[in-house]
Amino acid sequence: MTDAATLARRIAQGHGDEPADLVIRGARLFDLVTGALVESDIAVCGDTIVGTYGRYEGKVEFDAAGLIAVPGFIDTHLHVESSLVTPLEFERCVLPHGVTTAICDPHEIANVLGVEGIAYFLECAQAMRMDLRVNLSSCVPATHLETAGARLDAGDLTPMMDHPKVIGLAEFMNFPGVIHRDPVCLAKLEAFSERHIDGHAPLVRGMDLNAYLAAGIRTDHETTTADEAREKLAKGMAILIREGSVSKDLHALIPLISRDASPFLAFCTDDRNPLDIAEEGHLDYMIRTAIAHGADVLATYRIATLSAARNFGLFDRGFIGPGKRADIVLVEDLAACAVKQVFAGGRLVEPALFADRTPIKPVGLGSVTCRALTPADFKAVARGGETPVIGVVPGRIITERLSMSLPSRDGEALPDLDRDAVKVTVIERHGRSGGIATGFVHGFGMKHGAIASSVGHDSHNLCVVGVDEASMAAAANRLIEIGGGFAVADRGVVTAELALPVAGLMSDQPFETVRHGLEDLRAAAKALGVVLAEPFLQVAFLTLPVIPHLKITDKGLVDVDKFDFV
Repeated sequence: MTDAATLARRIAQGHGDEPADLVIRGARLFDLVTGALVESDIAVCGDTIVGTYGRYEGKVEFDAAGLIAVPGFIDTHLHVESSLVTPLEFERCVLPHGVTTAICDPHEIANVLGVEGIAYFLECAQAMRMDLRVNLSSCVPATHLETAGARLDAGDLTPMMDHPKVIGLAEFMNFPGVIHRDPVCLAKLEAFSERHIDGHAPLVRGMDLNAYLAAGIRTDHETTTADEAREKLAKGMAILIREGSVSKDLHALIPLISRDASPFLAFCTDDRNPLDIAEEGHLDYMIRTAIAHGADVLATYRIATLSAARNFGLFDRGFIGPGKRADIVLVEDLAACAVKQVFAGGRLVEPALFADRTPIKPVGLGSVTCRALTPADFKAVARGGETPVIGVVPGRIITERLSMSLPSRDGEALPDLDRDAVKVTVIERHGRSGGIATGFVHGFGMKHGAIASSVGHDSHNLCVVGVDEASMAAAANRLIEIGGGFAVADRGVVTAELALPVAGLMSDQPFETVRHGLEDLRAAAKALGVVLAEPFLQVAFLTLPVIPHLKITDKGLVDVDKFDFV
């Protein structure tokens, strides 16, 4: 709630009766209604725009001559944990790219630490310079198919729902539970029935989609084809067009982008790491890529700003106009979306902006509690006949269900490098079941060695992909020693690593350090023959049990189409 004195200052400065706290002068303002570019002063009082299309005097004046002013970009669905850095480092990474608001689901840390993980994100959000909003994690655990570190029921979530940074309920991944009216799912949906509820509905169509939407779910970021998107839009579902480090749906959905459809669309990254952000960008990358492939310029910027805000009930932003939050991005050219300067809540984004933030103590240190592993832990029992093999699809988290007749010796199934079938093992790491399961995966191109990750959606158990058991054990044991992260091993020796000790998901180092660590890991993985552009996040998604078709968990291989173990 804004007090009367602040309101009076805003009105006085907007009316020109006193100098504005800040005036951005000389920029051309991009009108999101008409698409016009009009030179205008932008007057700011505190964190709020109070004047446009007029001449203002300011206590501080910023010369933006030659630049175009657009609203701050809004990432409508992401997991900060997938940036591999803490929320305070995340904002330092993405604010220079014009992302002034991000709506996160702390689903990953919640599946490791429960309420403690969400509370950590809410504490960080209050210390940040960008506006980080939180949707409370709806699926902890994601399903019954794997062992997570925590369980959250409706009663655990409702005490947090009135926090000023909370919007509503995060992506409801357990769509079978919704469709089949699981009581636990219904309790959460009922508790948030008056709030925003995010969706997660890959390949959900027809009557199943009707049932899912009837529960009050409003959005979906898992749509991968234009045809699927059009059905969902026709049924009133907002589509969040995604372009992450692994899941890349932007090109398939660019045909949707038009002025007519723009109110029902938004952009999101879901999972994007600092190396991709450094090399390509964030939402700025999505904007320029869409425009370069024929998307309407005005519609594209609406989707990144105004439509994003309105689809999530954030009516105080997404537009450069009096009374709106002073999130302003200055670009040289609309098509190139080359960000030159950013204002977040009326404050210039520069190194000094982050100097006085309150430090937040990290949580989840020591959360990887596996026993030491031996090569024997990674053996696979020969089935006889055809063996189910997970087929990786580059650029997507949806996998294929393959079958291969694999070689065997003494009752043990062996990799087949000629057909690119190597081992994948999941080890429960929360100190609960101690489960270990091994299967086979196709698509990595690995010829020797192993890569391991403690980032394993959604339960975040250890996942190791490898050719030989000695390297698989070496990589996994190194992650246990360093508290989680990524590791590469070859011939039983670790060759590269990145520690992620914060819940086994995030680094406690600056994002620049993480970016360089990812470069080293990528090179080490390539030396093993790995052909995937993002092998570590691809490993992480091999364990995601709610995306068709075949997944690996600590309990064994799962046929997700049937929600049953193979």
